[in-house]
Amino acid sequence: MSTPRELFEKRKGRIRSALKKAANGKMRLSVFRSGKHIYAQVIDDAKGATVVSASTLDKEVRENIKKSSTVEAASFIGKIVAERAVKSGISEVVFDRGGYIYHGRVKALADAAREAGLKF
Repeated sequence: MSTPRELFEKRKGRIRSALKKAANGKMRLSVFRSGKHIYAQVIDDAKGATVVSASTLDKEVRENIKKSSTVEAASFIGKIVAERAVKSGISEVVFDRGGYIYHGRVKALADAAREAGLKF
């Protein structure tokens, strides 16, 4: 029997491989969600480098949010990462939910990123 962590890693791998096939050279907006914080980064898989990132640990973000584990904080992170990506010339990405269910904080981050100008 597989542990929940092993199942999560399998799901993450399936999602990642499907994204690589569908990406066609686009960069990837990857999300990591912990119990206290949420992180988002735009990754160039061709170079293997992070282009822009944002998290609830950033100083400018901490000043604007009260609690870092809420849907509001996630949508603020989505807005910030999208603004930074558009500023650096990235307009289209593929969304990597990283094995998490597209619900709650992950969905709020994605919706806010779309509203701020990213297309996926």
